[in-house]
Amino acid sequence: DKRFSYWILSRKWVGSNPRRIFLAIGMAAALCSGWVSNTATAAMMLPICLGLLSAIKDMLAANGKEIDLSEYKYATGLMLMTAYSASIGGVLTPIGTPPNLIMLGFLDQMADVHISFFQWMEWGFIAMVVYFSIAYVVLTRLFPADVERIEGAEEFIAGRIAELGSWTRAQKNTLICFAVAVVLWVMPGFLSMALPPGDPVLKMYNRLFPEAIAAMGGALLLFLMPINFSERRFTIRWEEAKEGIEWGTLILFGGGLAMGSMMYKTGLSAWIGDLIVGSMGGSVSQVTIVAVFSVMALLLSELTSHTAATNMIGPLAITVAVSAGLSPIPVAVGIALSASLGFMLPVSTPPNAIVYATGYIPITKMLSTGVYIDIIGIGCVTIPLSIYFVTWVLG
Repeated sequence: DKRFSYWILSRKWVGSNPRRIFLAIGMAAALCSGWVSNTATAAMMLPICLGLLSAIKDMLAANGKEIDLSEYKYATGLMLMTAYSASIGGVLTPIGTPPNLIMLGFLDQMADVHISFFQWMEWGFIAMVVYFSIAYVVLTRLFPADVERIEGAEEFIAGRIAELGSWTRAQKNTLICFAVAVVLWVMPGFLSMALPPGDPVLKMYNRLFPEAIAAMGGALLLFLMPINFSERRFTIRWEEAKEGIEWGTLILFGGGLAMGSMMYKTGLSAWIGDLIVGSMGGSVSQVTIVAVFSVMALLLSELTSHTAATNMIGPLAITVAVSAGLSPIPVAVGIALSASLGFMLPVSTPPNAIVYATGYIPITKMLSTGVYIDIIGIGCVTIPLSIYFVTWVLG
């Protein structure tokens, strides 16, 4: 992940331009968090940002201008860009952030609708680009840089790359395993485009390599590919896996899916869904349902865990859509995308808390900036994406 981030920052088009560095930091964080934990991505990008800000401070001091980074606009913007991009990138893939997987699980269990990895990426890529564009425009307007060039920025990045040294065997093995998993995940999408529906090859592939097998295959390869075979050292050991995997989060996933399944089987979600539909006059549109539950998911995720918020709202939203005779796909995806819009408070997401701890972000700035992005983002989820999903379902 560090090699990938430094590779983006070292591109010629980035250089020492503060606006382009701002963009590159956001891109690196967003693209990494589509595949890596949002929290880990923010923690990884933070030292890079602090180093760049230190270069700015030294450059200005050399020119006789002392600054306090806790009151420096560009520092606030760069920290917020790091946190927001780490959350935004999570919408790219089903594994990017917990709400995505949770809602896909609810769709599969409660509505017998299976969304493939490739299909989610089609929607997630659009959402990521829209969210990222909103965040970039808002943050660059509110927190512009007051210098045309950051002296020492290129040297700083070059030094960090030199510190990494040459590629290790473990890094090469990890890249191979990652590529295997991604290829297995997206292959059904390409086969669906190349082959007619019901083709035996496509059916056989889906039977032999479902998405769970693709994930397990990539992970198991890490235990089999050696770093030093004579010493029986492999890419990952069980001791490392035990510490690195968030088992509590997996249990939370399973608990939430079990709770949602029981709400559905016992008829509780149907009863609540009928009450909600009745309170709306008995007739609701697709856009209305998406808007109501997307806003609910956003508000809850601002104040509590977005995973918990999705577990609470997901079963109700799917049941309401089914009760109203509408497709549950738009509202399910809308909730997942909205739950990633927790930008207002330090407690909303771990990336927010990580950058807030630097002391460079006044709470009032996070609140006011987050409101802008949340409102615009919800509008994008509710109207354009709803229309896109409805068109996709009908088509």
